[in-house]
This record gives sequence, C-alpha cells and structure tokens, in this order.
Amino acid sequence: MNGLLTDLYELTMAAGYFEAGKANQKAVFELSIRRLPKNRNFIIAAGMEQCVDYLLNVRFSADEIDYLRGLQQFARVSRAFFDYLRDFRFTGDLFAVADGTPLFAGEPMLTLRAPIIEAQIPETYLLSALTFPSLVASKAARTVAAAGGRDVVEFGTRRAHTPEAGVLAARAAYVGGCIGTSNTLAGMRYGIPVFGTAGHSWVLSFNTELESFKHLQKLLGPQTVQLIDTYNTIEGARRTAQLGRPLWGVRLDSGDAVTLSKQVRAILDEAGLRDVKIMASGDLDEYKIREIVSAGAPVDAFGVGTEIATSADAPSMGTVYKLVELDICGIKRFTAKFSEQKETLPGAKQIFRLSGHDVLGRSGECCVGSEALLRPVILGGNLVEPLSDVKSAKDRAAESLAKLPASLRSLETQDDYPVEVSSDLQALIERTRRNLA
Repeated sequence: MNGLLTDLYELTMAAGYFEAGKANQKAVFELSIRRLPKNRNFIIAAGMEQCVDYLLNVRFSADEIDYLRGLQQFARVSRAFFDYLRDFRFTGDLFAVADGTPLFAGEPMLTLRAPIIEAQIPETYLLSALTFPSLVASKAARTVAAAGGRDVVEFGTRRAHTPEAGVLAARAAYVGGCIGTSNTLAGMRYGIPVFGTAGHSWVLSFNTELESFKHLQKLLGPQTVQLIDTYNTIEGARRTAQLGRPLWGVRLDSGDAVTLSKQVRAILDEAGLRDVKIMASGDLDEYKIREIVSAGAPVDAFGVGTEIATSADAPSMGTVYKLVELDICGIKRFTAKFSEQKETLPGAKQIFRLSGHDVLGRSGECCVGSEALLRPVILGGNLVEPLSDVKSAKDRAAESLAKLPASLRSLETQDDYPVEVSSDLQALIERTRRNLA
C-alpha cells in the first residue's frame, strides 16, 4: 500500500506533528457520515476489507521519501522525519462496523486509535475506500428492492470510473443484494458468482442471427443466454424458440421491456420453453425496474450497469474524518468542531442498535438490550478479528434491511431513522463546548 496515496496536507501535518514533538501523542479519529445523499434513507457500509488491507500494509518506499524530501513544502523538515517514514507502520487500533451494516446520518463507520501521525495519514485513503463502495452497495440495495424478488446482476465495469473501481463496485453491489456480476476479476478475487454470455458483436460477426445463436448454444449449452434484440426482438425470440434447448434464457437490451417481454414470453411458452428465463438490461435503474415489475412484465432477472457501478443519482456523500479525542500524558482532551452546519461530536463513540432506533453513545458505555456495532478489528497494529467474507456481508445487509421500517425502504420517502444521543454523550458535548468557549 503506497504511503503517498493521500492528500499532501496529511503529510505536511504529519511532518508538523513530528517537528512539534507530538509523534507519539495518542489520538482518536472517527470516520462518520455527516449527512446522507439526496434520495437515500440509509447507507449500507462496504469497503472495510480495503481499509484493513491498507492499515496493515501502508509503507513509504525510498523513492517516495526522496520525492517528499524534494518538495518545497518539506524544505525545512528535519532528516529525522524522513527516517521516521522509512520505518512507518500502523501500530494502532481499528474499531469498525461490519460490511453490510445499514447506517444513518451522524453515525461513525470506523474509529482509529493510534499515535497521531499514524492516525492522520490514512484519512484520505479511508474516506475514499469506504465512501464509494458504500454508495454502490446502497444503490444496489434500492435496485434489488425495486425488483421485487427478481434477480439483479451488476453489469457496470465498463461504465465505472476506473477498471479497479469496477472491481470494487462489483463487490459492493453483491453486498447490497445483487446475485452476481459480469466482472470476472471480482468473481475470482471475492468468490462472487459471474454472469455473461455474448454481446451484439457476437451476433453481428455471423452472416445470420440464427447462425450466431447455434454457435453460442454449442459453446455454452445450458448456460446459453441469447441476446435477441440485435435486429428484431420478436424475430430473435422466434429463432431462439426454433433452436430450443439447451437454453438458460434470453436477454432484452432495448425497446419497451414490458410489451416485448410479454410477446417473447408467449413465443417461448408456445414452443414448450416455459422454464426459459427472460432478462432485461439497457440503462435500467430502480425506478425503471419498478415500472416494469408493476406492469406485470414477465421479466425474471435484470442486468444493471451504469446506475449501480457509479451510484449515478448519488455519486458522492458527506463522509468526514475528524479528531475527537487526544491523550496528553494520560489525560484525555476531547475535541469537537462547533462551526455552523459542520459540527462534530467529541470523544470516541459507539453505535447501539435497538429495535426501531439507534443510540449514539460514548465508547465504553453500556446500553442494555442493544447490539454494539463498532467492533475491534485491529489492536496494536495486528488483525484480531478477521473480516467476514462477502457472502456474510451480503446476508447481513439483507437481514438488516428487512428489519427497517417500510418507509425507509421506499424509493421516494426521505425519512429519518431515529438516532438518539445518550445522556453521557450529551453531557460530554456540553462540557466540551464550555471548555472551548
């Protein structure tokens, strides 16, 4: 993990802490959701695996250190700081929510306790590694909910902002409820089911559509999905019916999915292919899928690309990474911002999940009958609790979302889930405000 994959000011602050003699001062930072994106009632946490990988492996190479030494901003920095970077390791603690956990505005996704430089440098990476996948997982959850029990496959790598973003989006979409992805690397890396047979170029490469169908069927057998809209969808369905089995299904990638799926279903059924499935794709999102489902279209599965892989209607989120606590010679000093619309809460915190609401309290508090969501993952720089696999994260998301009020799972309603502040945390907020006044 490349130590320079961060904003410059993380490194100038790190140098400043070092020169000020604060390198070993213990600090607590929290990465939390300042506000939810528009049209989102919740966020599904995803990306924690990448955060852990980064913290366990972040290093500065000799070339990177030489680069920093040559920057004008570091002209006055002592050689001792660059020697410090040579041996840089994360030796602190990470407390984090599990992937697949629904979260709400004001709630922390993770807490870092470490010497202040070790906690400061990861800010940029951690914000990026959590925010994007969590947005994708949340978009996928909405899309899967709109499908009403029909399968959704993530198809979006070709529209993702980078190839690696496509891999991470595939994982996040699976956590959010998709049954699989078209991304083969994501399938190998994370054990996610992969889907895909042939595109329009396959059909166009043969003299006739029927010839292309025959060759694909010979190649894939029962896994065959014929893409039938290259020329004329209805004629494509008839040619597919003419060939018969083996056949998994057909895919509609253009046109009126409601009308065409009904006509295609009739053609397949008349040919005795009642178990053959119909998949729809092509610029779909949760709203279009809901319309197709509500119209009674006989579509069995959906392929969704751009909208999921980019979280197109909510491509950003107000996540923040803030210093909340310092340990100065064994004495805790609590820190908070009280600037308008950008307030933060002091002290390390815990999310207590109860039936129908959350309580945001101080770390170490006890809340009877609740589930504490922030759990130790790294202690003293060592992994103490292996992260759950992607299938477990997917199951967690599905089970947790099913328990949320129906209004929160609505595509239109902008509803607030009750997140209460404990009396102990409220007292700390007021005390900190007085001390900083």
